[in-house]
Amino acid sequence: MSPENSIVMEEGKGSKLTLDGGFIRQELFYLLKDEKDVHFAFGNTQGNGINKASQGMHSSKFCLNIAGDTPSSNRLFDAIASHCVPVIISDEIELPYEDVLDYSQFCIFVRTSDALKDKFLVKLIRSIKKDEWTRMWRRLKEVENFFEFQYPSKEGDAVQMIWQAITRKVPAIRMKLHKSRRFSRTSVGRERVLNSMQLPKNFW
Repeated sequence: MSPENSIVMEEGKGSKLTLDGGFIRQELFYLLKDEKDVHFAFGNTQGNGINKASQGMHSSKFCLNIAGDTPSSNRLFDAIASHCVPVIISDEIELPYEDVLDYSQFCIFVRTSDALKDKFLVKLIRSIKKDEWTRMWRRLKEVENFFEFQYPSKEGDAVQMIWQAITRKVPAIRMKLHKSRRFSRTSVGRERVLNSMQLPKNFW
């Protein structure tokens, strides 16, 4: 594997891919442990584990993010803040602002079933050329502010993006609510009729 697209499992220098946690971590470990320049970075809270994981992301070109194991995990957003191109292993991950943000411009998506295939991830990373990575890296720098919380809030930061996302959802929610009321009058009327009727016991 070229040094440009090497993979990090823990720490090291140069360009690497950071792997951090997840329900398929063990399977990926066995698939990647014998690959050259592969290291895992575990961001545990003991000692300086978080600092090591952060350093691994900042010195890496690719950061592996496994979705679905810990919904509250911020690994993806840490990768974005570190300008480390995220490699997201998930079949149906929900991402913020995706109605206005094309994540494929700065993230690489891999199905779980593909990620567990022998050599798949390694070959995928090898296939990414420098100019392609550079485009993704530049886009990361353009969107990173969307994921940063600031006080006081500034235009284009995470707080503003969240409120804009809520605003965009309101019309759809309002329409759904209005549709649910279409037959409310007839439903109530039917209920009143049924309640006024003398029905035999055990009729229903």
